[in-house]
Amino acid sequence: MKKSLLEAISTLVGMTIGAGILGIPYVIAQAGFLTGIIIILLLAVAVLIINLYIGEIALRTKGKHQITGYAEKYLGKRAKTLMTVSMVLYAYGALTAYTIGEGQALSAIIGLSPLLLSLIFFALMAVLVYKGLQTIKRWEFYLTFAILFIVVLLFLLSVTSIDLTNFTGFSFEHIFLPYGVILFAIVGTAAIPNLKEELKGNEHLMKKAIIYGSIIPIVAYLVFTTAVVGVTGLATTEVATIGLGSAIGTYMSFIGNIFGAMTMATSFLLLALALCWIYSFDYKIKWIYAFLLTMVPPLVIVLLDLASFVQVLGITGAVAGGIDGLLVVLIHRKATKARTRKPEYTFKGNLFIDILLISIFVLGIVYTIVTLF
Repeated sequence: MKKSLLEAISTLVGMTIGAGILGIPYVIAQAGFLTGIIIILLLAVAVLIINLYIGEIALRTKGKHQITGYAEKYLGKRAKTLMTVSMVLYAYGALTAYTIGEGQALSAIIGLSPLLLSLIFFALMAVLVYKGLQTIKRWEFYLTFAILFIVVLLFLLSVTSIDLTNFTGFSFEHIFLPYGVILFAIVGTAAIPNLKEELKGNEHLMKKAIIYGSIIPIVAYLVFTTAVVGVTGLATTEVATIGLGSAIGTYMSFIGNIFGAMTMATSFLLLALALCWIYSFDYKIKWIYAFLLTMVPPLVIVLLDLASFVQVLGITGAVAGGIDGLLVVLIHRKATKARTRKPEYTFKGNLFIDILLISIFVLGIVYTIVTLF
């Protein structure tokens, strides 16, 4: 396998696996294990299609853009504004959750103040983001493989403590309960335009990178969720590794929280860079100001202590992720009709698939807004 392909896969995997993995076991335990697994698999298929759509759009379009740029080119300025608002809300929500969660995970390991550790983490990430893609690529490649290794290790360490009675329960009433957190966890769309840059000269590998990069996180989530819910059941905590550590022992608490810290660090890096690029490339803002616009809002939210971990994941995933998915479907339909660059692959969607995708995203948004109020 070519190194460029491995790097592209690790970029998408690293962008996708973040704080969401720590929240999935809790919402699945609350909804019923079977309910949650069905939602994971359904959303996995939907997001894979969306990712392939974005990859094709990127290959069809000349020049360097983020998703907001594609929205403007094919749907107009209003679509660009809506996509920007959605992505900015998603990014700020995610960066806030990662910063809060990182402080809690590190505090469980070394015992210092969660807020202090959140600020130290944030400062380190800010330096790496400001330096740009090459530095982030080097971290991302190795951290991604370390994360996948730890998922397998956590499962193996937990397997003897699993109670099979925890793998039951289906509730149609709670079918949308895990929706937002799961969608948050599996969305990695902001990384896909970056793959085009990483695979420059090897664009024919784009489809393979997207498929592998979309499936690997799902497998990791299923393995991790099976381990956590199997051990802790309805006692699963919002940050899954905390409850898992309490149930199994100190060594599990250490390994689990190291895992949580690593997943949040990798996603923070790629997501922050993607938002910087939106401001810089699509809105022509100088890099220093794009950097400040990216980093300051989540820092303020953390300092004011306005966010709850699982609520941030659920609302951000359902609303921002849903709007992104809906717009990508519309962009893809328009891009396939435009006379642009011939892509290295095409994904032949159809009207039925597109209507089904839009319905899933709209229902998720409506459910989240209704339950919020």
